[in-house]
Amino acid sequence: MKKSLQQKISTACALLVFITIGGMLPNNSYAQNTKQKQKPNFIFILIDDLGWTSSSQLMDGKIANSKSDYYETPQIEKLAAKGIRFSSGYAPCAVCCPTRRSIQFGQTPARQGDILFPEKYDPSKNKVTSIPQLLKSISPLYRTAHYGKWDLRADIFPEDLGYDESDGDTGNNNGDMNSSKETKWTDLFINNDPKRMESITERALNFMTRQANSGHPFYMQVSHYATHVDFQTTQASINKFNAKTKGAIHNNPGFAGMLENVDAAIGKILDKIEQLKIGDNTYVILMADNGSVEFFPPVKNKFDPPSAFKTPTNSYPLRGGKWTLYEGGIRVPFMVIGPGIKAGSQSNVPVTGWDILPTISDLAGNKNSLPENIDGTSFKTILENVNTEKLNRKDDELIFHYYGQAHSAIRVGDFKLIKFWKTKKLELYNLKDDIGEINDLSKANPEKAKALESRLMAYLESVHAEILYPPTNAKQKSKSKDVDD
Repeated sequence: MKKSLQQKISTACALLVFITIGGMLPNNSYAQNTKQKQKPNFIFILIDDLGWTSSSQLMDGKIANSKSDYYETPQIEKLAAKGIRFSSGYAPCAVCCPTRRSIQFGQTPARQGDILFPEKYDPSKNKVTSIPQLLKSISPLYRTAHYGKWDLRADIFPEDLGYDESDGDTGNNNGDMNSSKETKWTDLFINNDPKRMESITERALNFMTRQANSGHPFYMQVSHYATHVDFQTTQASINKFNAKTKGAIHNNPGFAGMLENVDAAIGKILDKIEQLKIGDNTYVILMADNGSVEFFPPVKNKFDPPSAFKTPTNSYPLRGGKWTLYEGGIRVPFMVIGPGIKAGSQSNVPVTGWDILPTISDLAGNKNSLPENIDGTSFKTILENVNTEKLNRKDDELIFHYYGQAHSAIRVGDFKLIKFWKTKKLELYNLKDDIGEINDLSKANPEKAKALESRLMAYLESVHAEILYPPTNAKQKSKSKDVDD
């Protein structure tokens, strides 16, 4: 039966309307929503055990040796050239597990606790606010994923905290080969997927592509097992660094190769952003979970002053490294690129991993107040104006605590105090004049030391920190302070 001209016109109009609202284009239906375009994407890249001076990117324009004299990271350099680097960027703790817990919830490790963390942050028993949960409360269109090392050591999976996709409740072992606790500092493994970085990256690229095609805004965390030992790299990379003249500070070809490989993996994500044409609406945050191991293999007297060692540590000119709250253990590469961020800029304002949640909240346009137990402060103002001199922090202080070695630190302005709980020793440093923490001012300026200790203790008291109130159940043991973090 033939249709009349009027019927044909009506059918054509209906079809046009159907196409306009996305009925024929399901993969782009969300992209047609103008409100959707206002919600940015976030990619958070977390590198394991990467020191402040371990990349080939200068971390402070005024400190010539704030980059490696041997390692090569051209993609990290590329990222820094596109955005801002924080010369005083801090990991929440000097080991991985407390840092990863801190980032997810925007809280200090001191507040979160150690032994009681699994119970306090079990989402089936308590209300918690994680990054993916927060973003989905801002817009239900957000899709979230976590790939690589999770390592909360709490029987809490990424999906429990709102992630749509993940590699599961993973830890260091998922990225290791078969080295033992003793030999992992010297073993070298050659393979085509070192530290699973290639497979992790492939899943990340796939997720990015799917979300870009569907028009969903997304948050993706890529947590590399590298550069945690054991040493794994490709044959081409080990050949390259075996042939290269070693540096006075950095000189391990296996680590150099592994770092070059993970740097290349980061480059693939940056390239995919360009390929998908989402750069004008995507923020990329890169940081490390703690500083570099001070020596390969580590030494037992890691708290000794630099003069106690025959050669400079991997963290030089910073003091200490992983497992210590000296700058070498917590000051790390910290960079951000995204819309409106000045290319190749540097900020000297201290920021830390627990600031990431409130910053993402701010950038995503959250209209509601964050929970009162969030310790972080948004650094959106710095991203918008690199000349911002100060964040509006509550009490203007950064509090660090590492349960494993029982010491705490507080930074206020240029001054930093470290408190050792077992010996009751206090150390005070002026980081502006003494970035290497060599000159202890606690005796020369006891008033400042006492004032900072009082502020530190006040905070620890306010969060009922476990160092002050140890759990009464003696059977409970920490899972976050293992020496093999």
